[in-house]
Amino acid sequence: MTDIASLEPTPAPSGLGPDASPPVSERSIAATFGRTFVENRLATVGAVLLLGIVAFCFVGPMLYHTNQVDPNLVMVNQPPGPGGPLGSDNNGFDILGRLMAGGKTSLEISFAVACTVTVLGATYGAVAGYLGGVWDAVMMRIVDIGLSMPVVFLFILVSRIYFPTKGLLIILLALTVWFVPARLVRGETLTLSTRDFVAAARTMGGGAGRLVFRHIVPNAAGTIIVNATFQVADAIIVLATLEFLGFSLPPPAATWGGMLSDGSQFLQDGYWWEVFPALVAIVVTVIAVNFVGDALRDAFDVRLRRR
Repeated sequence: MTDIASLEPTPAPSGLGPDASPPVSERSIAATFGRTFVENRLATVGAVLLLGIVAFCFVGPMLYHTNQVDPNLVMVNQPPGPGGPLGSDNNGFDILGRLMAGGKTSLEISFAVACTVTVLGATYGAVAGYLGGVWDAVMMRIVDIGLSMPVVFLFILVSRIYFPTKGLLIILLALTVWFVPARLVRGETLTLSTRDFVAAARTMGGGAGRLVFRHIVPNAAGTIIVNATFQVADAIIVLATLEFLGFSLPPPAATWGGMLSDGSQFLQDGYWWEVFPALVAIVVTVIAVNFVGDALRDAFDVRLRRR
């Protein structure tokens, strides 16, 4: 006769019901995230390019020494050759060395802008979405006004009033582009505010600050990080546009946009080497950042689906 005890169901593991599935570990989430990112070939190409550009701009000057402070009138507008792999500009500066120095400044400003915009926009959007009602309506109208501003004319006006510095460029760019992440995070917050874990935290007495910064913002991390990546590319383009319009750091400081602005004056004379290196650097950097951003977006989507 079969033992009745042997027919009893095997107890479920601790913490799981009979029909529950084992929780997804943080290690498996990280593995899924990393595998999705690596499987994207464009992401791999973008990451390699971006690392190469960062190394070129920050490590390159330590290996390839040039004078980017004192003009060299003997080497003015020299084509690529033994004197310089990429030639020299109208001040006699070595263009390869200037490309490194300009890239370092441009990347520093762009990453600083992306970080500032992300923090400001994410905080503003999360607070607006959580408060809702009249507060949300008023705060979003401010965002709408900011998005409708003619920023190019604002940049031109500011360039006529203030002396351009690195800090001023960071503040000016951040104050004119934080509206996009604010709108995106606000939308994520409206969705997350209706979730059970937020309602449970609110029932347990969690304050507004804790709910926003401990529950809502971390769960919107995917949207925030992906947008921050694209903000780097946008900042590079907007910064180059500003500098092409003349609102750039004063000499002898170098930026990619400033190199484009200076070199374009001599393009009709056939001095192509004063324009194309900076142009190629901007295009390659923006493409690499966009590749990485696309892969991050796909990877975060997979991670959220696993959750």
